[in-house]
Amino acid sequence: MPVKILMVCLGNICRSPLAEGLLAAKLPPNKFIVDSAGTGNYHIGKQPDQRSIMTAQKNGIDITNQKARQFTPKDFEEFDYIYVMDNSNYDDVIELAKKEEHKQKVQLILNDLFPGDNVDVPDPYYGLQNGFDMVYEMLDETCTILAKKLIEKHP
Repeated sequence: MPVKILMVCLGNICRSPLAEGLLAAKLPPNKFIVDSAGTGNYHIGKQPDQRSIMTAQKNGIDITNQKARQFTPKDFEEFDYIYVMDNSNYDDVIELAKKEEHKQKVQLILNDLFPGDNVDVPDPYYGLQNGFDMVYEMLDETCTILAKKLIEKHP
């Protein structure tokens, strides 16, 4: 049974689609499934933001087939790991957790890069293309660390 990982941001069109595409590219697809969701319902059914798509494409990753969806309490049962992009997403997801076991699955994604600092991945939505590039670099670095840990833990 594959290990299932969920990436979560606010609208599921900027950060979490990039994180999904990056981590999926770094893990063996026969052993891991990576998905993404948003805490908000603003963009359900939509493709990622064009700036996220462009950033991913210029780095050799195709995220055009992703469709935004909203995080639901069922995701706690479905996924082994839940990585959130910022402290606000963390609070929103934790609020939906009914069991301690569910809360334990939720982590800030940059804690693998900055252990214990609870650093947010900035939301590039209202900015320019270079914000998406910066977010990509942060996520690429942390997803490399994350992939290594996951592969070691689930050989």
